[in-house]
Amino acid sequence: MFDVLIIGGGVSGMSCALVLGSAKNKKFVTDKKIGIFSHQKSSSLQDALFNNAYGIPAGKLGSELLSESIAHLDQTYPHITQIQNEKVFRIEGEAPNLTVITNKNSYQTKAVVVGIGSANTFAIDGLMQYVIPHQKALPEKQRIQLKNTDHLVTEGIYVIGTLAGWRSQLAIAAGSGAAVATDILTLWNNGVQTHAHDSIR
Repeated sequence: MFDVLIIGGGVSGMSCALVLGSAKNKKFVTDKKIGIFSHQKSSSLQDALFNNAYGIPAGKLGSELLSESIAHLDQTYPHITQIQNEKVFRIEGEAPNLTVITNKNSYQTKAVVVGIGSANTFAIDGLMQYVIPHQKALPEKQRIQLKNTDHLVTEGIYVIGTLAGWRSQLAIAAGSGAAVATDILTLWNNGVQTHAHDSIR
């Protein structure tokens, strides 16, 4: 049983995983099992070039960021389970007893974070009733989002990044994933407002 499964290995999903991973030494996190479906093939970062993203050298390719983020997560927070080469087809049940079904396996989890982009090809059974037109995209782009309140779709299911209705700027998507990670940490900390910072002190 996972405590949280993140669907999507792009900016928002990886940001969520990195923040959760960085909290590993907090007492209320040490026993938590965290996983991420780190499938990146359809990420919009595959064709991206960055000259305007804070902290990223000008000229950095999105495809490089994708591969580097997988290595970063693996090396720095190896306790997070990376599930590769699986596509999520369906989410069943109610929190805290959710089942995530892929093309190869099924996984039990208490919570799910969905961050797989806003293309109108979205097709995860169990979430289709929450699909609405994207509120911050041009209508002709036919983007979609999941209806949510402050990233929460329904109990135990969060949405992040462009699928949460945010614009497709790297910093915005990263912040969205990090925000949900801190919401989950706060939940795990019995509602006490929580974040995860590293320090040289």
